[in-house]
Amino acid sequence: MAIGTSSTWRNWAGNVTARPVREVTPASVEELSAAVRKAADDGLKAKAVGTGHSFAAAAATDGVMIRPQLLTGIRKIDREAGTVTVEAGTPLKHLNVALAREGLSLTNMGDIMEQTVSGATSTGTHGTGRDSASIAAQIKGLELVTADGSVLSCSSKENPEIFAAARIGLGALGVISAITFAVEPLFLLTAREEPMTFDRVTDSFDELIAENEHFEFYWFPHTENCYTLSNNRSAGPTAPVGRLRGWFEDEFLANGVFQALSSLGRAAPAAIPGIAKITSRGLSARTYTDIPYKVFTSPRRVRMIEMEYAVPRHALVEALRELKTMVDRSDLRIGFPVEVRTAPADDIPLSPATGRDSAYIAVHLYKGTPYQAYFDAAERIFTAHEGRPHWGKLHTRDADYFAKAYPRFGEFTAVRDRLDPERRFGNDYLRRVLGD
Repeated sequence: MAIGTSSTWRNWAGNVTARPVREVTPASVEELSAAVRKAADDGLKAKAVGTGHSFAAAAATDGVMIRPQLLTGIRKIDREAGTVTVEAGTPLKHLNVALAREGLSLTNMGDIMEQTVSGATSTGTHGTGRDSASIAAQIKGLELVTADGSVLSCSSKENPEIFAAARIGLGALGVISAITFAVEPLFLLTAREEPMTFDRVTDSFDELIAENEHFEFYWFPHTENCYTLSNNRSAGPTAPVGRLRGWFEDEFLANGVFQALSSLGRAAPAAIPGIAKITSRGLSARTYTDIPYKVFTSPRRVRMIEMEYAVPRHALVEALRELKTMVDRSDLRIGFPVEVRTAPADDIPLSPATGRDSAYIAVHLYKGTPYQAYFDAAERIFTAHEGRPHWGKLHTRDADYFAKAYPRFGEFTAVRDRLDPERRFGNDYLRRVLGD
């Protein structure tokens, strides 16, 4: 196990920093367990940190920072059971490639794959799906190192109460060392991307959800323009985006040009509405067919700050129209599109989609842009519609709010009290959102 001296840690967006007493990089579950016990012996908090793609401070610590980059790779593939067991520090991008080589795939995934599997699931990372839910909802088992260094195997049959809570555990119950996911034979998706007006999308939102296995869209503030993405299973044949067109649209335009325009908008906010009209009108329709991770995910290199809320699916259109009205009537200048995705109800206590079909609304601003006024105004709209914030994104809610918003909140905190009564895995963020 590598033990390093303390240094300042920053998340991907640069809005969260931490200076731990020491950093450890365990190479096995035994070394991970020993690191947790040593932290306890020294009276220090302990937190695992992945790639830092969370905008919230869920992983920040002034104690022992556990880096999982040596806990990587596939432990086991069980084709009969339809599962894969993977080390917790494995990046999703490595898992996706490895599964594809084995002729397997996750059923659904988010739109980026830089995160570790444990970091992504612990904060509720999700894509969009009519019937298929978040990455955490695809977990069939997990291995958890608890505050006393014990290693627990958890599933619906073994430690079921802990399993139920730990699928989205915020790092509050222990350090995940391995995860078992449900997988299925590799399949193809046909993607259809096309512009639509705001009114057309919102007027036909229910139909678009019903007709497509995976539907999402982006609305460009200061315009009436949206860009829609529909993904459905296909018999093939494979027809991927051409290499040149893929580079031009997904790298040059979506990252390079967008980066330059975002920088311009930050320097000259008055130019943002004009930029939005030009960029939203410049998007063209395209259709392609490929394996899942090549359709679901895309490169995201433009750094931003984000807040995302899940509202009841039936409330999405009203909430989004209120958001548009607020932006139109304000002096705000919003240079990033608003993203809308959906998720079916699940049974995870701290999932924003627990117990109800949901729609996620994500608001973003370019890194370095003042965001407080926009996010505060958006948050007031989302909370008025019984919104639940994404655990890995910015928000101002606290434990009192969550106790009312989540029917099984008390179930989660009871498991936490049992596993970590001394709050070995606590920090300021968890104190705010879960209470003491």
